[in-house]
Amino acid sequence: MPILARPPATGKRTRPAPPRAHPHAGREGGAGPVSGPFGTARGVAYEDGGMEGMEEMSGASGAGRGGAGGAGACPPGIVRALAGHTTVTLAYADQDGPQACAVLYAAGRAADGAPALYFVTAASTRHGRALAEPGARVAFTVQRDGQEWSGLTGIQGRGTCRTLHGAERDAGWRTYTACFPFVTEDERLRAALERTALWELRPDWLRLIDNAQGFGHKEEWRG
Repeated sequence: MPILARPPATGKRTRPAPPRAHPHAGREGGAGPVSGPFGTARGVAYEDGGMEGMEEMSGASGAGRGGAGGAGACPPGIVRALAGHTTVTLAYADQDGPQACAVLYAAGRAADGAPALYFVTAASTRHGRALAEPGARVAFTVQRDGQEWSGLTGIQGRGTCRTLHGAERDAGWRTYTACFPFVTEDERLRAALERTALWELRPDWLRLIDNAQGFGHKEEWRG
């Protein structure tokens, strides 16, 4: 290991160097790009050493830094964060082990007023088959690429998914196409997606991380 020589004394006090950015800051997850019907999205892995790590380093807790909410209305900050993004990375497990995929979603509310995410994916895909299993659970993250560490924000969540039919599908489809109006403007794309399963993701736990409100700031909701 090279030995660094001590610099000669100059009589002047020097300002310490600024802390180095966390190695995960602004870096993309190892899964790489995921292509969907509307383009390419990338997932960001925050759970390991990212957003979770910030809470441990800062000592932030739900009660002290934004509140660990229980059952009831979803906090407005979480609702705004869900509505402000359109890509969710789903993590699930099947007989072949754990897997993750990114899909485009539209944020909305279920019939009972609880937050819900609507996405389109074929039931024949690996994640479609896994999510359709009785009792299947899903974990997910929502975030934007290219963020600065000091303003890092994103959502972590857990819940269940189901396909929609009849009037429920019509309502979910309106939410989806309101978010992505170009779907209805392209006849071929509209026809293809209308033949594809429309899913509702119902979170039962959500956590917002928002460094812009303070390092490690978080808000939680449980359905």
